[in-house]
Amino acid sequence: MSVETVAETGKQTRVSSSRYGNVKRWRHEYKYLIDAKQEGILLVKAMGVLSRDPHVRGDGTYLIRSLYFDDMNDTCLAENLSGADPRSKFRIRYYNFDTERIVLEKKIKSHGMCMKESCSLTKEECYTLMHGGFPIILDDMSEEKKKLLSELEIRGLFPKTIVTYERVPFIYSGGNVRVTFDRKITSSEDIDLFLTDNYKQRPVLPCGYCVLEVKWDEVMPLHIKDALRIKRLEWTAFSKYYMCRKFHQ
Repeated sequence: MSVETVAETGKQTRVSSSRYGNVKRWRHEYKYLIDAKQEGILLVKAMGVLSRDPHVRGDGTYLIRSLYFDDMNDTCLAENLSGADPRSKFRIRYYNFDTERIVLEKKIKSHGMCMKESCSLTKEECYTLMHGGFPIILDDMSEEKKKLLSELEIRGLFPKTIVTYERVPFIYSGGNVRVTFDRKITSSEDIDLFLTDNYKQRPVLPCGYCVLEVKWDEVMPLHIKDALRIKRLEWTAFSKYYMCRKFHQ
């Protein structure tokens, strides 16, 4: 399924966007596994019609590190493999080695759309979750944080794998479009070292490949859809969590 095919349909949504705060909106999200040649072509096209994400480092990228959770039966992994709808997964995430800004996210997929619920975590709360515990829910926590922490505990979720990758992000305000190129995706089971950069990482993609992600709220602007139209660009149900877990089965 190509970008031009999926971009025709839309769903009315409300936008409330923050990189570190709570984000609640239904969005289209499509992923494509691309080779180095396709990446080179699409990067040039993206630079012509999109803006750089303001959070990038000097080289136009930022680093994402996530810790994914599952239960003792690997329910999230099984739902991912079966394509269960709806389904959800939890992860802790931080950017560019900045462990002072840590986020707990719940990502929900339903009927081809995605939504995130999120809250900030202290480093101490993160350590508790990393070691299989659950932070004490306090009265002064936000309702969203209480909800997410409660669900983690009720579902018996605990950390399974670390996913790290480099992202080249582009944005466009009309339609709240994000086009990202995710490179150097690695997995690790050194959970205790999640907040450090001192652990073994294993690449999960063939050399020279990356994941293109295209996200938008309602209808993708026509000029962006046209820019992303190239031969052999086919949709894939790619999951970083699944790809990283399968190396440690």
